[in-house]
Amino acid sequence: MEQGYCVKCKAKKDMKDEQKVTLKNGRLALKGKCSTCGTSMFKILGKK
Repeated sequence: MEQGYCVKCKAKKDMKDEQKVTLKNGRLALKGKCSTCGTSMFKILGKK
């Protein structure tokens, strides 16, 4: 499990159901949900 920042919990939390996505500018990111509250989370990973 990857960790990301949850805006609702205001803390770093584990992501569940994470998927790698490519943003419009070509950067990689992880998209998932907070394991505590279920809010959508994003973590930008960097260039390809």
